[in-house]
Amino acid sequence: MRRLNEGLPYIVIVLMGIGGMSCAPTSSTIKSTVDLGPWPAGSSPQEIGKRVAARFIESPHQNFGRPGPPARITYPEVCTWYGSLTFAKVSNDGELLKQLVARFEPLFNEEKSLIPISDHVDHTVFASVPFETYMQTRDPRYLEIGKDMADKQWGEPFGSRATPQAWAYYRLGYTWQTRMWIDDMFMITAAQAQAYRAIGDRTYIDRAAKEMVIYLDTLQMPNGLFYHAPDVPFFWGRGNGWMAAGTAELLRSLPEDHPNRPRIMEGFKTMMASLLKFQGEDGMWRQLIDRPESWQETSSTGMFTFAFITGVKNGWLDANTYGPAARKAWLALIQYINEDADVREVCEGTNKKNDYQYYIDRKRNVGDMHGQAPILWCATALLR
Repeated sequence: MRRLNEGLPYIVIVLMGIGGMSCAPTSSTIKSTVDLGPWPAGSSPQEIGKRVAARFIESPHQNFGRPGPPARITYPEVCTWYGSLTFAKVSNDGELLKQLVARFEPLFNEEKSLIPISDHVDHTVFASVPFETYMQTRDPRYLEIGKDMADKQWGEPFGSRATPQAWAYYRLGYTWQTRMWIDDMFMITAAQAQAYRAIGDRTYIDRAAKEMVIYLDTLQMPNGLFYHAPDVPFFWGRGNGWMAAGTAELLRSLPEDHPNRPRIMEGFKTMMASLLKFQGEDGMWRQLIDRPESWQETSSTGMFTFAFITGVKNGWLDANTYGPAARKAWLALIQYINEDADVREVCEGTNKKNDYQYYIDRKRNVGDMHGQAPILWCATALLR
C-alpha cells in the first residue's frame, strides 16, 4: 500500500447535517462531507490557512505590484480578505476575525475614499467583504455598505461607464456591468450571492443565476472550458479559475428549485470533467490550460482546487474521482508557498488580448493576492 504522504487520498464519508450560516439558506442541507485528510505535517488546511491569513493581516493595501498605495481597495485584496473571513469562521478563530474587523474600521472614517465605487465588476466585488463581516458580527454598518453596492450593480448605469452597451444589458435584466469576460463570473456572483446570504432576499441570487447562464451560453466551449472573452480564443488559467470558483460559490446557495440550477450545474460539471483531464501529473494546472508548454500557475490551480473540493463536499462531483484530484492539487499547490507565506508563480494582473504570446509571457509574481486568496478559499472549503 502506498503511503498517505505520497498523495493517495484517504477519503472518509461522514454522514451529518450541516446548517446554513446566515439568514439565507444554502441550496440544500449537505448530507455528507468528505475528509480528504489526514495531512502530512505542515500541510493541513488549519495550518496553511492560519499562515496565509496572518500574512494578509500584516500586508498593506496592494496596488497591483505598483509602488504606493492604491486609489481604492483592489479586487485581489478583496478576494483575500473574503477568504480570510471565511477561514476565520470555519476555524473558529475569534482573534483573526477581530484583526480583520480592525482592518476595515478605518474605511468608515479616515480611509473612506478607499471603498470602491460600484461602477464596475472589479469594484463591486468589494461588497462581499462587508456582507461577510456583517454575517459574522451583525454590525449593521457593514450591511449598509454591501447592500448599496449590490443594488447599484443592478441599478441604472451611471457615470462614465454608462455606455450604450451598458444600457442594453440593463434593459434586458442583466447587470449593466456585464462585459463578457470570464473573470466577471466570480466578481458578480460573489457580490450577489453574498447579498442573498446576508439579506435573505431571493432577488439577489436570481440576478446572479440569470447572469451566469448568459456567460455559460456565450463563453463555454464544447470541451467544457471557457475563452477569456468572445474575441480571445485562449483558455487562460486564472480566467477559467474565476469561472470555476464563481460557479461553485453560486451553487452553494442557489436554491434546489431554482429554474436555472440545472443549466448552471451542467456547465459546472462539464467544466470540472475537462479540468480533470488537463490536471498535470504533479497536481497543477497551467497558465494556458490546454498548452503543455506553458508554465504551472498557482492562482488558477487554487481556484480549480476550490471548485473540486466544493463539488465533492456538496455531492455534486463523484468523491472517488474528484477527491483524489483535489487532494493531489492541494498538496502540490502548498509547495509553492515560501517561508514568508507568500505564494509564488502567480500570473500578474491580466487584461484580455488575442495573442498567445501575451499570456505565455505574463510576469510570474510572488505574494500577489491573486494567488493568496485561493489558498484561503481552499482551506475554508476543506474545513467546511
